[in-house]
Amino acid sequence: MTRRVLLLLPLLGGLSACATFEGARLYGSGSRALERGDAAGAIRDLERAAALVPHASEVQNHLGLAYLSAGRPGDARAAFERALALDCENGAARTNLRAAVAAGAP
Repeated sequence: MTRRVLLLLPLLGGLSACATFEGARLYGSGSRALERGDAAGAIRDLERAAALVPHASEVQNHLGLAYLSAGRPGDARAAFERALALDCENGAARTNLRAAVAAGAP
């Protein structure tokens, strides 16, 4: 498992073990797809992760980055806003939301 996935697991504690593990796995694979520039693959995996672990702010933040990468600024802004609603101290999501708004995301 990657370090990022291991860090996410404690945040997912209230879920069933299967949903938690699968959500963390999808978060990891979606994040790797994003790093490779595969926006479609990142969105596919991160949307599935978000459905399994809807309270995980980091999943929402990475989903927002994937939407931005795919040219979907409105969806990106909504994902960043969800990330901040889940964790108002998510500095990365706050920075990404500001950048999306500055770039004209509806």
